[in-house]
Amino acid sequence: FGMTTPQTIEGKILVVLYGFLGCSGAFLFFNLFLERIITFLAYILRYFHEMDLRRKGMFGGDRRDSQISYEDNLDQWKPSVYWVMLYLFLGCVFLAICASALYSPVENWTYFESLYFCFVAFATIGFGDYVSSQQPYYNNVEWYRLGNFIFIVCGSCFMYSLFNVISIVIKQFLNWVIKKSDCRCTCLKKSKVQIRPPIPRGRRNAITPEHLKQTNRTAPPKTAAEINEPDSTYDSEGERRNSDEMISMQDFLKSNKVSLAVMQKELHESALRGRAIILPPRPSVEEFKPGSVGPLAIASRKFGEDIA
Repeated sequence: FGMTTPQTIEGKILVVLYGFLGCSGAFLFFNLFLERIITFLAYILRYFHEMDLRRKGMFGGDRRDSQISYEDNLDQWKPSVYWVMLYLFLGCVFLAICASALYSPVENWTYFESLYFCFVAFATIGFGDYVSSQQPYYNNVEWYRLGNFIFIVCGSCFMYSLFNVISIVIKQFLNWVIKKSDCRCTCLKKSKVQIRPPIPRGRRNAITPEHLKQTNRTAPPKTAAEINEPDSTYDSEGERRNSDEMISMQDFLKSNKVSLAVMQKELHESALRGRAIILPPRPSVEEFKPGSVGPLAIASRKFGEDIA
């Protein structure tokens, strides 16, 4: 809260060194509490969901296959983030009400000031305008300080968990807004796009310049000797191929009698000779995605949300 600060150089160095371990341990503790409290609430919500299905008669009889399918559906069921947010909010309110009932008579604060102090303390804001356990004398000071410690720790854990769940709700709202705006932009773009006529394409695996096409069209007819002479202008499918067209890979392999085994052998020999060969691409490694670690990822996995 700022009411106690280091005054010497040694004390400030000690705060820096202790802060690394202390803050890291606190974040770990908060994340573990977040995972446990959401798991606990998920079990409670699953129990209510199961009771609701039993009440509606969703079993479909006493057969074994229906029982197995029913359990599989329950295993795939995820709790609603809104119900978890509601329960965490009620837990924070309950702790704040109980703590305010303790702070108000002991610290001589009004009930509103006690609630304000609970929010500032539980949210780890810590302005320092209201600080508990600072008077020189208290009745049953040991019990009061123990209760103050328990309320602040539990309230901070619940408020930390609530903030992370609220961040998921905010993310869902922003994704909804982006999706709606993207749909509008897509509709506007489609309305402005002009439909172009299809471009006529030539024969596949063939490259014929324009001047050669004109030459072939105006070429004189062949004589009977030329017709009877075997020519290589016909491809493997019996279709006529111009002299300026490129043959397909299949025809090339057939004409040169090159098989895949020979090609593999050539590649293997070239690798043994130390020549450079083209290697197949490596499988793509899953990259680090923002939000894949941390408290947001913990809460998202519990709710089955996509954090990408």
